[in-house]
Amino acid sequence: MTPMTVTQAPALTVGFDLDMTLIDSRPGIHACYRALAERTGTFIDADLAVTRLGPPLAEELVNWFPAQEVAAMADLYREMYPAIAIAATPAMAGAREAMDAVRAAGGRTMVVTAKYQPNAKLHLDHLGIAPDVLVGDLWAERKAAALREYGAAVYVGDHVGDVRGARTAGALSVAVVTGPCDGDELRAAGADVVLDDLSAFPAWLAAYREAPRA
Repeated sequence: MTPMTVTQAPALTVGFDLDMTLIDSRPGIHACYRALAERTGTFIDADLAVTRLGPPLAEELVNWFPAQEVAAMADLYREMYPAIAIAATPAMAGAREAMDAVRAAGGRTMVVTAKYQPNAKLHLDHLGIAPDVLVGDLWAERKAAALREYGAAVYVGDHVGDVRGARTAGALSVAVVTGPCDGDELRAAGADVVLDDLSAFPAWLAAYREAPRA
C-alpha cells in the first residue's frame, strides 16, 4: 500500500511593527533629536517630532534640514542612536505577551519596520524580544514585500501606513491605538481589527484561531 502523504498547513505567521507597536520609542527618539540639534546647532522640535512617529527618518529630518543635508543628517542620527536611545526605550504594554501568544499557537513571529534594521535589532535584543524574522527599512506599502515573502497572515501596527502595508500584502490588518493614529483614522484606512493596545492581542488571537474560515 502506498503511504498517504499528509500535507501540513503552514504555521501561522504574524508580523508586528516596531515603533509605538512593540516599543515606546518616544523617550529615546526625543533624546536623540535633542542631541542631534545640539550637535548640529539646528533647531529641532523634539516634542513635535515624537508625535508623528512611523514614517522613515528622512521624512522627519526634511522638516529641520535642507534637503541636500538630510542623508548626511540621517547617517549622523543613526550613528548617535545606539548610545542615546536604546536604554531609554521600554517595551509597550503587552508586547512580550503578544509575541508569546503567537508562539504558543505554534506560529512564527516577524517584525517589519521602517526603522534602520541594525538599530531595530538593538532595541529587540535589549528588551529580550526575539522575533523569528526581522526586516527593517520598509514603510507602508513597501512592507508588503516582506509580509508576502514570509507568508504573514496578520500584520499588527499602529499607523495608517501599517494598515496600507497589511492590505497590500493581503494580510489581516490588526491596529493598535498606541501610536499617532486614532481608531477612526485606522478604520478609515482599512484596518480589520482595532485594539486599545497589545494587551488585548492574545485574547483576540485565540478568537481568531477558533473562528471558522470561509
